[in-house]
Amino acid sequence: MRRSFAFRSGAAILGASLLLGVGPASAEQLPAMPPIPKLDQVSPESGTGYEKISLTEAVRRSLTRNPTAVVAMQEIRRAEALLVQARAGSMPSLNANANLLRLDGDRLLTSPGSPATATTPAVPPSSRNISAKNQQSANLLLNVPLVSPRAWMTWSESSANLASSKASSEDIRRTLATSVARAYLLIISQKRQVDINARSVETDRSHYDYTHTRFAGGVGNRVDEVRAAQQLAADQALFSASFTALARAREALGVLLAEEAPVDTLDDVSLPDASPNFEDAAGRRQDVQAAKVRALVAEKVRKDSWADYTPVLNGQFQPFFQHPATLTQPETGWQAMLVLSFPLIEGGIRVGQKRERDALLAEARAQYDGLLRQTRSDIRVGVEEIRRADEAMRSSNAAAELAHQALDLANLAYHAGATTNIEVIDAERRARDADSAVVIAEDNVRQARLDLLVAAGQFP
Repeated sequence: MRRSFAFRSGAAILGASLLLGVGPASAEQLPAMPPIPKLDQVSPESGTGYEKISLTEAVRRSLTRNPTAVVAMQEIRRAEALLVQARAGSMPSLNANANLLRLDGDRLLTSPGSPATATTPAVPPSSRNISAKNQQSANLLLNVPLVSPRAWMTWSESSANLASSKASSEDIRRTLATSVARAYLLIISQKRQVDINARSVETDRSHYDYTHTRFAGGVGNRVDEVRAAQQLAADQALFSASFTALARAREALGVLLAEEAPVDTLDDVSLPDASPNFEDAAGRRQDVQAAKVRALVAEKVRKDSWADYTPVLNGQFQPFFQHPATLTQPETGWQAMLVLSFPLIEGGIRVGQKRERDALLAEARAQYDGLLRQTRSDIRVGVEEIRRADEAMRSSNAAAELAHQALDLANLAYHAGATTNIEVIDAERRARDADSAVVIAEDNVRQARLDLLVAAGQFP
């Protein structure tokens, strides 16, 4: 039994020595380790050639050149054109008309003659042209709406719709500016993440070179070398993925700014503190103001329904020319008229229009009330979000500092031979994760400040 136990112990020791691979001679008995590609350590700040702009400039460009902003501006111009069209129904109009008439022949009025009597001579038959074969006529028609309430109300409603279009355009610009700011902050966070992954790769490369040198010199073991190589390859993959995410973020910002190339950001951005006051926010937020204007326009349109039941009085003046003159119309002259029209039976269209306006008013009021509630909620959430984000950032910074201290201690212990490099690799992972958590926490703080600024109506 003692001899068998000794044999087993010797075999275990031999297998462990082969696995650990102490010395270069044992490396020939182990499978070859695949080569680790060496990545170019390119900083996200160098060699890109991208244009760097500030957040203010990015917002300005987007509000000027982005297709969404351009469409919003064109909608305002369209509303102005509709106002001109609506106003035309209340203004005088002057129309010129000309007519050329060709008949198959002259229209003659024939009067029979009378025979001679003892006192009167005979009268032969005669013909008179009452409508010539060729006729030319022309006139000018001046129409002046004297009493036209429906046209006046349409004019007034179009003016209110123009104000609503302007308010909606400001809301669109606010949404666009917020999207640009979020894309801008994302690039800053992605650049920080690339830097963290690059430092991790450098640290892993140094650790791998150290373990490889120890193993080649017969001091270290193969397990430590393989672990270090595996950690280096994994972090290199993360580094490449983070660069891809950064490229996508830059492209997204360039698209928002209507640029033909990716756009980069400055190193950092400072967002001001917002004033979380609901009354001020309700008066500043473009979406709330747009909803309020829409509700006022809908209320005005519903109140103007009385104009559908009023008569319309038009004055008309028409000078004319007729050649040749007829029995009823001289060659030149004029005529004036007062035209009164009043719809009596119209199939219920006015009742249907009023019901539609009632429904639109109810919808507009509901949307406005909902936005007011949402504004209160956004402000409360924004205040709480900033407080919690600041706490999380302080904790993340403390955790990152402790993780780097633990990494330094693990390296000292490994170099002293007190531990294997598994503790070093674990400490490296924790340090990298802690640094990533700091980046996420900083981004959360910036996003929280942006959210509160938007909720309070102070951005853009």
